[in-house]
Amino acid sequence: MVKTRRIGGVDTLILREPARGSFSVAREWTDWADPSLYDSLDLPPRRLDADLLLELAVLLEQLTSKPQKELAS
Repeated sequence: MVKTRRIGGVDTLILREPARGSFSVAREWTDWADPSLYDSLDLPPRRLDADLLLELAVLLEQLTSKPQKELAS
């Protein structure tokens, strides 16, 4: 690791890779992250539910689609 930095309110690790140079990774994506609330309470971590995610995608599509003009008879 090269250094840490807070970017856009997110703790970030600035890493160095010999072939590619420096890049940043959110600290919470690494083993340097703070322990989660789930760990301290012995709760299983929450996972995304595929069915709920699909329902959300359908809802967003409905909300953002433009209403079609009805054809004149």
